[in-house]
Amino acid sequence: MPDVVYPLKGRRIWIAGHRGMVGSAMKRRLAREDCEVVTVDRATLDLTRQREVEAWLASVRPDAIVLAAAKVGGILANDTHPAEFLYDNLTIAANVIASAHRVGVARLLYLGSSCIYPRLAPQPIVEEALLTGPLEPTNEAYAIAKIAGVKLCQAYRRQFGRDYVSAMPSNLYGPGDNFNPDASHVLPALIRKAHDAKRRGLPAMTIWGSGAPRREFLHVDDCADALALVLQVYSAAMPINVGSGEDLTIRQLAELVAKAVGYDGPIAVDPSKPDGTPSKLMSGARLAALGWRPRISLEAGIADTYAWYLAHVAQASEAFEEAREAGRRRWRAS
Repeated sequence: MPDVVYPLKGRRIWIAGHRGMVGSAMKRRLAREDCEVVTVDRATLDLTRQREVEAWLASVRPDAIVLAAAKVGGILANDTHPAEFLYDNLTIAANVIASAHRVGVARLLYLGSSCIYPRLAPQPIVEEALLTGPLEPTNEAYAIAKIAGVKLCQAYRRQFGRDYVSAMPSNLYGPGDNFNPDASHVLPALIRKAHDAKRRGLPAMTIWGSGAPRREFLHVDDCADALALVLQVYSAAMPINVGSGEDLTIRQLAELVAKAVGYDGPIAVDPSKPDGTPSKLMSGARLAALGWRPRISLEAGIADTYAWYLAHVAQASEAFEEAREAGRRRWRAS
């Protein structure tokens, strides 16, 4: 492991997006360090407003920023709302990174996504694959915004010597995930589907697409641990991949989820729905060279996430659905 380039002791670190899944995991992780974590609610600071961002940063003066704030969603949300995914994420990245430079923030960690890489990039995907081929059309808008953030960090590093770095997490999951069927990523969507299939006694659980695409998954607490290390020891213009180093098919993932949930019915596919990128496994060589390895297995992580879903989402969601159905029955009877 290299010598620490940015010790966290005594630092004021702003987590932008601290209420999101990654931001809240980073808040938990940095609580174990001897540093001050700074947060601000969306009602107080709108990151899409340049003047607000710069004024707030000038008043707070953090030593470092973890830029985890973003508009995120699964394949349906990305494909349906490309304007918002492009504009909001472009604006957030530009406002925070440029304002950080203007007020003299020395260190910034920008979080991108594995979707920045070409749709057909050779596997496992190395960081140098960025901009070497066409993107996946269904999440192109989000990917372009994230690429712009990476390039902006590189530009401020090259032109002004700012120590701004970018990390590219793989598909993340865990406590705090979004289980909304219209906006969620694949793993939380499968958890909700399996739970609903089990609760309703459905004859089958249907997954989007062919089930053949391969994906890499990382528990959000493992990601936060890796990011804390990156914040301390990584200093380079090249982005750094953050992943588990293992992949599986969507169908295999669905089988693991069904087992964790306790649903033993068949899994059906819906080829009318898009598959997205055929395969997306990132190379973790750079991160491994820093001495980091994930500690949470996918099976244990899915069980942990399902337990969180049961405790925080399922009851309220089911009560809402029952109330809505009761309202429909009353309307039909009137």
